[in-house]
Amino acid sequence: MTDVIVVGAGPAGASAALTAARAGLEVVLLERGPFPGSKNAYGGVVYGRVLDDVLPGWYDEVPVQRWVTRRSTMVLTDTQALTVDFRSTAWGEAPYNGCTTFRADFDSWLANKAVEAGAQLVTSTVATGLLVENGVVVGVTTDRPDGDLRAKVVIAADGVNSFLAKQLGLLPKTDAAHLTLGVKEVLSLPREVIDERFGVRGDEGVDVEILGCTRGIAGGGFVYTNKDSLSVGVVVSIDGLAKSGIRPEELIADLKAHPAVAPWVQGAEVKEYAAHLIPEGGYDHLPELSAPGFLVTGDAAGLCLAAGIWLEGVNFAIGSGLAAGKAAAGHVQRDEPLTSYKQDLEGSFVLQDHKRLRKAPGLVLSDRVQQQYPGMIADLVEGMFTVTNPTAKPGVLTLLRRSAKKHGVKLRHLAADGLSGGRTFR
Repeated sequence: MTDVIVVGAGPAGASAALTAARAGLEVVLLERGPFPGSKNAYGGVVYGRVLDDVLPGWYDEVPVQRWVTRRSTMVLTDTQALTVDFRSTAWGEAPYNGCTTFRADFDSWLANKAVEAGAQLVTSTVATGLLVENGVVVGVTTDRPDGDLRAKVVIAADGVNSFLAKQLGLLPKTDAAHLTLGVKEVLSLPREVIDERFGVRGDEGVDVEILGCTRGIAGGGFVYTNKDSLSVGVVVSIDGLAKSGIRPEELIADLKAHPAVAPWVQGAEVKEYAAHLIPEGGYDHLPELSAPGFLVTGDAAGLCLAAGIWLEGVNFAIGSGLAAGKAAAGHVQRDEPLTSYKQDLEGSFVLQDHKRLRKAPGLVLSDRVQQQYPGMIADLVEGMFTVTNPTAKPGVLTLLRRSAKKHGVKLRHLAADGLSGGRTFR
């Protein structure tokens, strides 16, 4: 019998194990892969300020690829591209804002912090189910011979579609409407070529988020700079992808061939392809987070923020994992109820951000935002900057009406979406 078993050594699980071990608990951290991060995939940006209090100076040792000092939001049509570009020198200095990194490196680094705190990491081991006695979770079964493990608390950090949470009925039946598929290619390029093409130097990096690159399927694209590679990919609705009959690699090929992106990736070689499911239902579709002897954290709890302006996951995984480890320690040492976990999350950025932005997924993935607004915005801006001599320049309102009509957008719908966006992101 151990105090805590954490299933999954990703950012959520490693953070939970770190907190619980530091509190003096006996912790077993199970990982199905040969090492933490070996089976994990994500876009590529980590916002690590959540680690400031837990691992002071973390930014001096985290396995960073580049510090993101430039953030771009791009709207595409087949022939147009509009980019809002921001950069800050402050983002390239401690304590930084975000960084690109590889999960195999980052997850191993964070899991090792848990091991240094006293957690026992057990790899190449699958938790196949829960041990439940009198309605209380008392451990897990594994794929090892005689491999059942017993504990006072089990923390599920086993990712989206958590089998452990489903066994208890905490996670509802999978609904594709609340899932997206993220796919990416890692493209090899010399560091000096990346620096020149993206206008950066040293450890400076770029995060480009893209709308209008998914053939009308709800979703978006991205380009991230690493030391000597680019991460290029898309995130799309599972429902929309299935109905379209389009394969996700076709969307990546489209993105790489677009006139605005092709110069960045010219001559690059594909070194990796990865895909993973992302929970994007938001606050209104979060599962129950606890049961007797059991906690759910990270992607398993649906804690991924997809709000258009903000696309974040690892920081919420870490934040929820830290809270889960704290709740487990309180339960084991002081018999505190595990329901304190959700109360803790409600008082932190994890659920405060999710609750405030609960309407964002519906707005961002709506048909108008995905299919009509990119073309309307691009045509509006093209009209503003097209010199029409010898005729007089049209007014902005005239151009807006013309562009909206061309793309089937009614001004009342535009005003309604503007109001909804203002309320959502206030």
